[in-house]
Amino acid sequence: MSKPISVSIPHQLGRAEAHRRIDDGFADLSRHLGGAAGALEKRWDGDRLDFSLTSLGQSITGQVSVADAVVTVEVLLPGFLAMLAGKEIG
Repeated sequence: MSKPISVSIPHQLGRAEAHRRIDDGFADLSRHLGGAAGALEKRWDGDRLDFSLTSLGQSITGQVSVADAVVTVEVLLPGFLAMLAGKEIG
């Protein structure tokens, strides 16, 4: 069973600068992961970035929505990771 996680991050960068920084961040992530860690795919549709990362048989998908003063990230975790996300630590 998948479990979505959603986070809203306020910013004062403006839509274009937030978009640029997110794009740069995903490019850095892709370079750091390399081919051995898995496949990272991304596609912009206007101000929404759809992405997926597949590694070790698990696939994480999500989207990043960019607005003038807030970025919303929604990530859909696969079953195993969703179980871990629901556990309280401490």
